[in-house]
Amino acid sequence: MDTEPNNSAALTIRNLSIFFGDRAAVKNVSIDIAAKAVTAVIGPSGCGKSTFLRALNRMHELNPEARMEGEIRLCGDDIYARNVQPVVVRRRVGMVFQKSNPFPTMSIVENVTVGLRLNGVRERKILTERTEQSLRMAALWDEVKDRLNAPAVSLSGGQQQRLCIARALAVQPEVLLMDEPASALDPLATAKIEDLILALKKDYTIVIVTHNMQQAARASDFTAFFYLGELVEFGPTTKIFTSPAQKRTEDYVTGRFG
Repeated sequence: MDTEPNNSAALTIRNLSIFFGDRAAVKNVSIDIAAKAVTAVIGPSGCGKSTFLRALNRMHELNPEARMEGEIRLCGDDIYARNVQPVVVRRRVGMVFQKSNPFPTMSIVENVTVGLRLNGVRERKILTERTEQSLRMAALWDEVKDRLNAPAVSLSGGQQQRLCIARALAVQPEVLLMDEPASALDPLATAKIEDLILALKKDYTIVIVTHNMQQAARASDFTAFFYLGELVEFGPTTKIFTSPAQKRTEDYVTGRFG
């Protein structure tokens, strides 16, 4: 696999291994994540997909047993350099989780602006503009514009997930990570999330972990197949699903195991 630096890559990952204690969850992975495209990460449960995703914004460090080897560069910047704070990385690399997690005691508008406020933004005009902009990008504005002060938990499950996407977009990250963003949603809400992913890639680099093969095929430009912590195969989604180079990849995408 080509591991030379790629100038069109938003994220350049080299020899990445993640350990929890003595257990290696991700093993020596090298991959370039293309800018302004959707990369899907697929593989059976426990294969290291979510750990890999969390390493891209240092979220795995919240586990005190976690240890990382290798290098991850975001637009050329080493995100694990000693002088780089995790909070700065997470501002540039936003994340949306499997289960929608709006702050339950906050209103819709407070959920959108909480990251901005934590970053010191106080000017009402900026907060108002960024709220509308983020909710529009999350395809939620028309549904909530007349009840911005309502509790976030009054929204449906699909709306709550789009609110979490708006919250991530409000701080204007460069990359958006999504860990099974539609797994808890019904087919209609799932379709809205997929449409949103396709719309957002014009402006954002998106990495999505999914168990749903159809979703990966529909929503991504590139696909990485992980198995037992290793990157088995990576390439354009159409190639991975129609003519994979590895038999393990073919067996997984055709449903023979997983």
